[in-house]
Amino acid sequence: MEVITTDYLILGSGVAGLACALDACAHGEVIVLTRGEITDSNTALAQGGVAAAVAPDDSPQWHFEDTVRAGAGGCDPASVRVLVEEGVSRVRELARKGVPFDRSADGRFFVAREAAHRLARVIPACGDATGKAIALALADMISRAENARVHTNVQALEILSHAGRCVGVFALGPDKNPRVYLGRAVVLATGGCGRLYHRTTNSRFCTGSGIAMAWRAGAELADMEYIQFHPTALDAGEDPLPLISEAVRGHGALLVDETGRRFMPEYHPWAELAPRDVVARAIFQERGRGREVFLDATAMGEGFQSRFPSIFEACRKRGLDPGRQQLPVKPAAHFLMGGVRTDLNGATHVPGFHACGEAARTGVHGANRLASNSLLEGLVFSHRTARHIASNPSLPACLGRLKEISESDLTPLLPPGRNPAECLPLPSAAEQKLITVLRETMWRYAGLVRSAEGLIQALHETAEVESQAPPGAVDLVDMACVARMILSAASARTESRGSHYRSDFPQASARLARRIFTFRRSDTQNEHHADAGHGQACSG
Repeated sequence: MEVITTDYLILGSGVAGLACALDACAHGEVIVLTRGEITDSNTALAQGGVAAAVAPDDSPQWHFEDTVRAGAGGCDPASVRVLVEEGVSRVRELARKGVPFDRSADGRFFVAREAAHRLARVIPACGDATGKAIALALADMISRAENARVHTNVQALEILSHAGRCVGVFALGPDKNPRVYLGRAVVLATGGCGRLYHRTTNSRFCTGSGIAMAWRAGAELADMEYIQFHPTALDAGEDPLPLISEAVRGHGALLVDETGRRFMPEYHPWAELAPRDVVARAIFQERGRGREVFLDATAMGEGFQSRFPSIFEACRKRGLDPGRQQLPVKPAAHFLMGGVRTDLNGATHVPGFHACGEAARTGVHGANRLASNSLLEGLVFSHRTARHIASNPSLPACLGRLKEISESDLTPLLPPGRNPAECLPLPSAAEQKLITVLRETMWRYAGLVRSAEGLIQALHETAEVESQAPPGAVDLVDMACVARMILSAASARTESRGSHYRSDFPQASARLARRIFTFRRSDTQNEHHADAGHGQACSG
């Protein structure tokens, strides 16, 4: 079996993974593993921009207040403070490295307004192709870094542990042969789990597999009930659904029904610029009443194409002209606020194992992410994670002994109850059918509106799907694992807060305001408990 050793092993090539790799390679050798090509990530799909208080009339304190308010009582204030205060430096640093952020005529960063921001704070690049611009720039930097290598088309299958410490991953190489990667630190940056839902804007690789692997390895998961649904995915009958950036509404577009009636003022004083959870549920409710919902940007006319060229082109390919026609929209799963619980330096409860980006639960988003804070989170916490892993200069003593591994040697390093053969994927039509059933179940019962009855039914259907998993159904097993965490956490949170809405508990509960529902696997059982407060309890 091929064994590859490095200093720092990073899983995922989105903004968090690549930014972490660039910082870490100054201190040692880095290998980035990515399941597809280097830009196959949600980062490349991001449109609006990066939120940061760079404008002269803005401040980190205001950004802090807006983030906490949008988070609906679920944010960790210490994490948010790090995000908004260090975010300005991270954005300026990225600009110095060559990311083509848009500029005003006087050379300052151009800033746009998005929902729940009190003023224009979102910095775009290339109009509405911010994520793609950042992804391409980071990929180019990585290609020129002496100490960094990117292994594409590699599927990580399991986290490997020895003597209570993470030492690497078991993976499937591009040649479909198993291989082992070893490193003194492993960083999970595999993104979220939007593919668990029948309707999503996420990349095809965002199945939650990294989060499932982390749980099996003993890491703690938290806030899994908080799934953000973007209000305005283009209703194009596709998978994934094309995204219509929130910046379009920030630029004046309105939400209307088929009669032309503007309905958002009935739901929130900020109307179209209300927090995402409010807008998404409003559209969901209008559609539930049998009404069609459209985004009306026709007031921009010919200006739409120049301000939002990527969105214009996506619409044009589907026979729509957003400068002249209303766009049919509906909500879709977009972002996971929870994930692998970390401290402020990306460390988890498993020594040697770290997480950053959407896969991590840093506490900055609470129950509802503020628009365009996602790219910022990836930049800020990947930098802190890289600094933390570089502060431990010594390789674990066991790595030298593990450089030659046979299949029988590998088994003790895998999570309890796993063996190499069952970890290897065998894609089949049967698995894909079951994945479709699971995604429909999650959309129906764990989407924008939930209830005890529906969540119980979803748990039953998820167990039924999992019981039918054919041998080698790796993606299905991982997706079902993460689905159970979401459903269990949503069942435990008997209130409505931010993105988590319970029709049987429609109000927020003061008793649950500071509760965190967490999951950590033991050798014998799946532990589920609630923590009081938002303390950072992890260690590296």
